[in-house]
Order: sequence, then structure tokens, then C-alpha cells
Amino acid sequence: MKLKLTFVIVLNFVLNFCLAQNKRPNILIILVDDMGWRDVGFMGSQFYETPVIDSLVARGMVFTNAYASAANCAPSRASLISGQWMPRHGIYTVANSDRGKSIDRKLIPIANTETLDPKFKTLAGSLKESGYTTCIAGKWHLSDDPTQYGFDTNIGGSHAGSPTSYYPPYKNVKLSGPNTKYLTDMIMDKTIDYVKNVSADTPFFLYYATYAVHTPIQKIDSLMYKFENKKPWLGQSNKAYATMINNEDRNIGRLLSALKDKGVLDNTFIIFASDNGGLNPVTFQHPLRAGKGSYFEGGIRIPTAFIWKGKIRAGSHSDLPITNLDFYPTLMEVAHATTSEKLDGNSLYKYLQTQKPGKELVDRPLYWYFPIYLEGGNDETNDPVFRTRPGEVVRKGDWKLHHYFEDNSLQLYNLKNDVGEKNNLAGKFPKKTKELLELLSHLDQETKAPVPTQLNPDYHVNK
Repeated sequence: MKLKLTFVIVLNFVLNFCLAQNKRPNILIILVDDMGWRDVGFMGSQFYETPVIDSLVARGMVFTNAYASAANCAPSRASLISGQWMPRHGIYTVANSDRGKSIDRKLIPIANTETLDPKFKTLAGSLKESGYTTCIAGKWHLSDDPTQYGFDTNIGGSHAGSPTSYYPPYKNVKLSGPNTKYLTDMIMDKTIDYVKNVSADTPFFLYYATYAVHTPIQKIDSLMYKFENKKPWLGQSNKAYATMINNEDRNIGRLLSALKDKGVLDNTFIIFASDNGGLNPVTFQHPLRAGKGSYFEGGIRIPTAFIWKGKIRAGSHSDLPITNLDFYPTLMEVAHATTSEKLDGNSLYKYLQTQKPGKELVDRPLYWYFPIYLEGGNDETNDPVFRTRPGEVVRKGDWKLHHYFEDNSLQLYNLKNDVGEKNNLAGKFPKKTKELLELLSHLDQETKAPVPTQLNPDYHVNK
């Protein structure tokens, strides 16, 4: 009898172990808004304090050449969630595309799309079809209602790109119940409630897309003491912004603790990233050039890490160029799911576990298309008027080519030798310039990218 009982106990243990091993992982994307490439400790910042994030990414793989698919919020998020390059969904910027003064714009820009077309099957929609329960917490920015795009639960997501205020009343960010706390704390309270109550029998996809650290820059008084006497570091000195980063770090810690308490943290695949570069002059990403809104490196290179216990080697680093377009296909493999969508990114699933990139990852181009104007130029963009003028960019290997439509000008940089994009090599390497320009032309044709050619009659050439 004892032998039979022992056999049953062992059999149950083996079956439960196998079920645990085969259970599909939960998926968590942590997307911080406007956090620059060097705004975290794990990327070198000696001013901002992110101990929780640094500890989290130390358990996985950090990508030092990770990119957003666009230089500002809405287009980057549209590409992440749809898996499509910008010309396919038509979201190129936030609000209108004719930003700035008309007299400064030589071309009539391509009209911007502000709402993601529901025809796109989003990452959330594909995971939901595959049996995942789905939740967005925080910033959506692509329509009025994210539940029409595959999310079962919505915590604070709408067309709003930033809160009117992080302090109550938030006004344009709607949350159920009394709003009594700093916005990101309030959203995290509700996110933790979701984690506590979500069924343990069904895998979940949680898209935690915090509104922080986007403007308005509103300090957390209780954290100011950490930064009042701190010395600036490589242009990073904004103390109020530092408290917002530190507070977000604390909230991420609360979320990880909730996942651990529920017993699901070890079976959760985590991506940490930002939606675009940091906003100059709030923060700087030196030695990278420029910031949010620019297609120089400071506007599109982002802090990024993947964490998956037992599958991704802890403490690993990679200089492989990747983009947030890769999140969708990667997560399809993680979830053992499929989608009918044609995706423009590549899965990192095998690479994350082997660190051996296939040819499809090494040889592919990274592509940005922006037929619009975005005001706010500065010394680092070498343009006092615009952060972005209509153009396109491609990176292949170490080479990066900028092509601008107003004057057909070209800027070629070797990022291995010149990450700050200071030395334009277009004249010195005409063959490489021609090769990448032809590649851009091919990508434009493939995506049916609309080229702005109509001259603006209001344009005034400054003498």
C-alpha cells in the first residue's frame, strides 16, 4: 500500500512538473514614455537612479543597439503594436503633420493618420486569439478605446498622449473610482489589482505603458532629497525629471513584487523598453546626437532588455541592432502562437537563447520613414527650426544614411566609428551612399510610401 501511495505521489509530482514546464509564459511589456537611451543606470547614467530596473535587466539580455521604430510617441507605439513600418499604417507623428510655421516649410507634408486602422490585427489581438487574456495599463494614444484592438482590460488608456497633470484631477486620463494619488501610482494600484485577480489558469499579456516620464515634468516631493545636491552628468541634471524616473522605478518594483507574490514571475517573459529617445533639453543622451523627434541616434535609440528565467542568460549583453518591430514576431514564438499579419520585424526568439544571430538578423535593414515636419529644432539637430524635416533613414550594418526630401540632401555615418553622427561621409564613400539610397528606394516601393513633392506656396527662403 505504501509503495502504491509513493508511486501516486511521484507520478503527480512528475505530471505537475511537466505541466509547469509546458505552460505558456505570461508576457509583460514595460514601456516607459520618453525615457532616453542613457536615462537608466544599466546604460551608464550616474545621475538618474533606477535600482529596480537595473536589477531586473541584470537577469536577462541588454541590447545596446536597440531602436524605436519612430522618433516620437504615436508612430512608435503604432508600429510596436501592429508590427508594421510607418508607411503601412500612416501614423507618422502626433496630431498634424504640418507642424511649425508654414513659411518655414518648403513642402506640403503627407497628411498624418491619428487613429490606428482596426484592420490591423494587433499583438494583443493575436495573443487573445491564441488564448491569452490581455490588459493595457497606461498610455495607448492610438484610438479612444484600446479594447477594440484586442485588449480585454483597459486601465487609463485612450487617445491621450500625456496627462494634463500627474496630480489629481488628471482631467484627460480617465480612471474609475476616486483619483487620489500621483497618476503613475494610481495606475499601478489598479495594475496590481489586475495581477491579483487575473486567472492563474490562463496566460496573460500585460502591456504596462506608463505615461511617465513624458511631460509635464512634475516632481515627486518625497524623492527630491535624493537629487538636491547631486552633480550633473553628461547634460543630465533635471532634478524633477529624476524624481519621475525614480518613482517609475519604484512602481515597476511594486509590479514585480505582485507577480512574485502571485507565483507567476518566474514564468513571465518580460520586455523593458522606451517608446523613443529622451526629450531635449529635459535630458540628454550624449554621446548620441539630438533627442526625441529627431532621427539622429538620440531620438530613436532606446534602452531595451529581455528577461526570461531559465531561457535567456542572465547578465548578457548584445550589440545586435534590433527594433521594437521585433517584439511582435518574437512574442508570437514565445506564446506558441501564430498571426495572419505580415510583420516587418524579425523574431529574436532563437537569438535570445543562443546569442547566435541568423543571416536574417545580421543582413536586414532598419528603416524609418517620416514625410512630415516636427518643430523644436536645437543645436544638436543643427536646425534651429525643426527636429525633423521630411525624409527617411536606413541603417544596415554599421552604416546609416539620412535622406531629406526638401533638397535631396544625404548624410552618411559609420556608427561604429562615429556614434555621435558628427562626420558626414556621403562624399567620401559614394558607392556606399548609392547602395543605401537604392535600398531606401526599394523599401519605399515595398511599403508604398507616399513621397511629399508638392511645394508650399507660403514658404519663404530666409536670406
